[in-house]
Amino acid sequence: MEAYKIWVRRNKDYVYSLESLANGLTWLLPERFSESEIGPEAVTAILGMLTAVNDHIIDTTPTPTQVQTGSAEPSSFPYSLCITLLKDLETLIEVTAQHFYGDDKKWNFIAATEAMKSLVRLALFRNSGYKMLLHGGERPNVEKGSEALNSQNGFGHLAKPGLQQGPGNLKNYHEKNPWNLEGRAMFALSRFGENARMASEPTWLHRVQHQQALVEPPFSVAERPTLSTILAERGLRGSLFMLGEVMFITRPLIYVLLIRKYGIRSWFPWCISLAIDLAGVGILSHVTMLGQSREGQQLHLSELEKNELRRRKLLWALYLMRDPFFDKYTRKKLQSAERLLEPVPVIGILTSKIMELIIGAQTRYTYMSGS
Repeated sequence: MEAYKIWVRRNKDYVYSLESLANGLTWLLPERFSESEIGPEAVTAILGMLTAVNDHIIDTTPTPTQVQTGSAEPSSFPYSLCITLLKDLETLIEVTAQHFYGDDKKWNFIAATEAMKSLVRLALFRNSGYKMLLHGGERPNVEKGSEALNSQNGFGHLAKPGLQQGPGNLKNYHEKNPWNLEGRAMFALSRFGENARMASEPTWLHRVQHQQALVEPPFSVAERPTLSTILAERGLRGSLFMLGEVMFITRPLIYVLLIRKYGIRSWFPWCISLAIDLAGVGILSHVTMLGQSREGQQLHLSELEKNELRRRKLLWALYLMRDPFFDKYTRKKLQSAERLLEPVPVIGILTSKIMELIIGAQTRYTYMSGS
């Protein structure tokens, strides 16, 4: 396994090219959307899982510092990889269940798959300090640059305007406000105190401190916030933020359970799922775009989290491809467009093939689930 990891990390461009080619060719497999054909979906699932494992190996490539300290491999559970593998398997599970148990009982297996994904995502949500999940947890919510300095613990950060937290920030605040008389006075006293302390310390103490710094380099331990601390520090807005994220995580499971009870042709699961999506994103948008709260605190999102909110809104378009809306409205529009373009050379053939793929994909819940 170690030899394979080394090979993948050294030839990642070659690996990416092979994976893209193989995944593209799977759409051309014969009987891709046949009700009784499990082979093509098995091939697709295996390729997808192999791609996920290779991406995980590349993403966890140890840095030179980790190699020197001996902490080359991450010790935490690979939640993101687990979610990706479940997503690669879910279509194969759906096709197999449909083949052996029928259209009605297949929803039991789909619900079990969605339940496992929800549990893993909830565990990742808790383990990450209640940060927003990116792409359903498949991508780590790791901030870089100045965003990492601004983000304290958990999702976003709450800070009073104009005041930064942490040691040394008071000094920086006064340095950046030179026209503030109080600030200049405090900065001068601080500098005087530092110089006096350095002058009064004996030379041997400086040598001991220098040797201790070499033996034990300074490090900072980021304490992971708990549910109680988040609720205590962030109040109602923090609770609403977590509620919106939990709604996003559990929405697919609720949708499948309702389909299992009322059927795929019922409007009730479709409407409830859409309502949960709208409410969840609405809550997240409300608590983050709102101004300052009563405590003078504001919830900030990183650029990655803002992009994630936009992505979730784009996923609403999938409701046009889900029954019963698709069967009642979307299918008729697509068939009209196909009849209009059918006489056109080349374009008519391409349109017919695209329509075949779209209608075939629509018959699979997992292709239109958005989860």
